[in-house]
Amino acid sequence: MLQSIFLGFLGGQEFIIIGVIILLLFGGRKIPELMRGLGSGIKEFKSATKEDEDDKKDDEPKIEA
Repeated sequence: MLQSIFLGFLGGQEFIIIGVIILLLFGGRKIPELMRGLGSGIKEFKSATKEDEDDKKDDEPKIEA
């Protein structure tokens, strides 16, 4: 609910201004590097959670009828 309150105040013009500010702060060369790092971090997180789920499935006792 809190997100919808804050996102309700932001329109297209505000997003463009925020994008320009980010571009000025980090520069055109640094942004792709940041996005690559973010993408690899997300991929690593997903694989870690998948491994954790697989470990939980292996730990569950099997019930045979």
